[in-house]
Amino acid sequence: MASPETAGSPEQVPATIPAALTRAAARWPHDEAIVDGDQRLTFADLDARTAEVARALVASGVRAGDRVSVWAPNTCEWALVALGVYRAGAVLAPINSRFKGAEAARILSTAGSRLLFVVDGFLDTDYLAMLAEQPAPPALAEIVLMGSAAGRAGATGWPDFLARAEGQRGALDAEVAERLAALSGDDLSDIVFTSGTTGAPKGAMLTHGASTGVYTSWSQLVGLRHGDRYLLVYPFFHAAGLKSGLLACLLVGATLVPHPVFDVPSVLRRVEQERITMLPGPPAIYQSILNTDLAGYDLSSLRLAVTGAAAVPVELVRRLRSELGLQTVLTAYGLTETTGTATACRQNDDPETIALTSGRAIPGVEVRVVDDTGAPLPPGEPGEIVIRGYNVMRGYFDNPEATAEAIDADGWLHSGDIGVQDEAGNIRITDRKKDMFIVGGFNAYPAEIEAMLLEHGGIAQVAVIGVPDERLGEVGMAFVIPRAGVTVDPAEVIAWSRERMANYKVPRRVEVVDALPLNATGKIVKYELRDRVRAAEQRAGADQVG
Repeated sequence: MASPETAGSPEQVPATIPAALTRAAARWPHDEAIVDGDQRLTFADLDARTAEVARALVASGVRAGDRVSVWAPNTCEWALVALGVYRAGAVLAPINSRFKGAEAARILSTAGSRLLFVVDGFLDTDYLAMLAEQPAPPALAEIVLMGSAAGRAGATGWPDFLARAEGQRGALDAEVAERLAALSGDDLSDIVFTSGTTGAPKGAMLTHGASTGVYTSWSQLVGLRHGDRYLLVYPFFHAAGLKSGLLACLLVGATLVPHPVFDVPSVLRRVEQERITMLPGPPAIYQSILNTDLAGYDLSSLRLAVTGAAAVPVELVRRLRSELGLQTVLTAYGLTETTGTATACRQNDDPETIALTSGRAIPGVEVRVVDDTGAPLPPGEPGEIVIRGYNVMRGYFDNPEATAEAIDADGWLHSGDIGVQDEAGNIRITDRKKDMFIVGGFNAYPAEIEAMLLEHGGIAQVAVIGVPDERLGEVGMAFVIPRAGVTVDPAEVIAWSRERMANYKVPRRVEVVDALPLNATGKIVKYELRDRVRAAEQRAGADQVG
C-alpha cells in the first residue's frame, strides 16, 4: 500500500479503487467521467451504474476474492464491469481483446474465473464462437454479453444480468457495503496476465493500494489534472489502459474517452470533437499522426502526451511540441509486474532526457542497474534493471516458482531488461526483456509464438525474432525448418497464424531455412538471425542505390 511519501499526504491517496470512485463522485458529481459515443456519464452516474453492476455480480454468486474476466474492446461497459468487480470485492482478470479462443480459454482456466464478460463481436470476431470451440474452463459459471439487448445460446444478455438484482436491492447493497468496509489497500484488485519469455501466461497479482498510490504519483508527475479530457487508445486489458487511463482519471477528475481501435482519422476527429487534452500512446501512433495531413483538423486542445514502450527519437519529441502544440511530452517505463510504472521523466526535463531515457524512479520506489551477482553498477555501466517498492506485484498467481525467479529475497524485482543509469538516476533501456519485441505498443514474446507455430503440421523447428517495421516499430519474423518430406509455403504459414493468434503476434515474414544457428549448449543464437536480416537489408539498400 502507498505510504505518505509516495504521492502526497494519506488523504490524497484513496486506500482502494472503489474509494477513489466514491471520492470522485463526491467531489465532481456533475463533471463528465466517461464519454463513449452517445453515452456521457458523469461521476455521479458512474458511481450509480457501477453500484448496479456490483449488485448484479453479488446476485450472480460472485464472492469476495473471486476472479471475473472481461474479453472485449474499450467501451463504457468495460469500465463499468471493472469498477463493479472492484466494488463487489472481487478480482479483475482481463483478457487481451485480440486473443483467439485457445488463448482466452487458457487465461480463464489459469485464473479460475467465475464470470466472463464479452461483446457480441469486435473486428469481425465472434468471441462466443471461438470460446465454444475450446474445452470449458472449469470454474467458469456464466458468460455475459455486455451492452447486448438479448442473450445468445450459452450467454446472458446485459439487461437480464442487471435485472437479477431487482427485488433484493436492500440486501445486496448491504452485502456490497460489508465487502467494501472489509476491503483494504493490501487486497488484490487485478490479476493481469503477461506471457513472459517462457511463453506460459503468468498472472501478476496487483493490489488496490499499489494501484491508487502509483497513479496518484504518476498523475502528479506527468501533470494530469481535473478537467483534462483523456483519449484512451491503450486497451483496458493492459495496465496502461486500466491504470494510467481509467484509474488516473478517477483520481484527478479527468474525463475518459475510450477508443476501441486506433486509426488516425477517427482519433483526430475525436480529438477535435471532444476537445481532447491528453493523448498517451506508443511512439508509433504519434509518428502516424505526424505523417498525416493535419490541415483539416483543430487539434489546439492537445496539451499532454505520455509515451514509452520503444525508443523515442529526439526529433519526435520536438515535432510533437512544435507541430501538435503539445506543452508536455514525457516518457516512462514500467512492467505489468510494477503495476505498470517504475520510472518517469519530469516535466522540466530537456527533450534529450525525455527521448533518450525513461526518466528516474517514481517516489517511494527504488530502481537500480545490477550485474549478474546482483551488485549495483556505477552510472553508465549496462546491467539488469531491478525495481523494489510498494509498486511491485504480490507475485504471480498460483505460480510460486515463477515468483521466486522474478523477485529475490531482498524484494528486488528482476525485470530482465538491460539498461544503464546516469548520474541523475535516469534509466536508458538498451536491450529488452530477453527476446521480446514490441508491435505497435503490444509486447510480443517469441517463445509463445514459437510454441504455437510448432503446432503447424509442416514445421519441425522455428525461431522468431523482431525485425524493424516502418509503421509498427517492429514485427515478427519466423525462421522455420520444415518437417522431413514437407514443403512449407511462407504465405500459408502466415495465413494459418492469423487464424490462431492475436494479430500482433502473427509473423509478417516467414523464411524457410535448412538449419538454425546454435551455440555450444544447443540453444538458438538469435542475434545471428538478427545480424542476417540486418545484412540482407543493407545489401538490398545498396542494390537500390546502385
